[in-house]
Amino acid sequence: MYLVVAVAGTWAFWLPAIALGVRFDSAVGLVLLLVGLAVPGVFGIAFVYLTYDERGRTDFWNRVTQLRRFGIRWLTVILLVPLGVSVLAGVVNLLLGGPGPTWGEGVTEFGVNPVAILPALFFATLPPILEELGWRGYALDRLQLKWSAVSASLVLGVVWALWHLPLFFIEGSYQHDAVGFATTEFWLFMAGIVALSFAFTWIYNNTERSVLGIIILHGWVNFTAEVIVVPDLAYYALWFVLAGVIVAIWGAQTMTGADEVPHPPLRSEQ
Repeated sequence: MYLVVAVAGTWAFWLPAIALGVRFDSAVGLVLLLVGLAVPGVFGIAFVYLTYDERGRTDFWNRVTQLRRFGIRWLTVILLVPLGVSVLAGVVNLLLGGPGPTWGEGVTEFGVNPVAILPALFFATLPPILEELGWRGYALDRLQLKWSAVSASLVLGVVWALWHLPLFFIEGSYQHDAVGFATTEFWLFMAGIVALSFAFTWIYNNTERSVLGIIILHGWVNFTAEVIVVPDLAYYALWFVLAGVIVAIWGAQTMTGADEVPHPPLRSEQ
């Protein structure tokens, strides 16, 4: 039910932007974009309060605020994985005769216009917070109560990808202006989000279900993709390779090597 509400709630603000021809870089469009982005997180919090008792609610906010859940080791993993994927994708592309990695527009123009870096900073901060309070903060736990980590990652990844769909029809969005609908890049983007979902579950399950760690990971994925530009094929292919390595090493059931998937404190455990 949460997944349906999260997608429908966001689309309720983004579909009117399509119908009215509103651009996301306009004042009205920016409001519609931000409200739509906030829906997964707002409803994630609402479902936490509807589903769990005080123990579960406290657990949620601890996962959002506690640094100790991921520590230095997993913080290093969080920071190195997206950076490593971007750099390695650029190297692979270069070895195959492509242009290799280049700096994003925000970096190249920073010396002349420091404001040019703001889009990268925006995508690295606000959207991950607004989204992950729901996707991983609520939905992933509920999916893993019934299914393996791999199945939960697949379901959430598909829904997460479809959630972005209206953006491809709204001018002023990255998806519309830089990717386009039904292009090769479109299919790579949509499939790549599913691959990212596997990596996010792996980090989440190995950091005591840290939502804060996932927010940092999501933001760092966005930021590195903005500042280090590499061809989509090599970039997303490496995320699929990483997903396969994770499942092969840590196991499809939990992606942790443990026998059980970590789960929130349920009412029956009182």
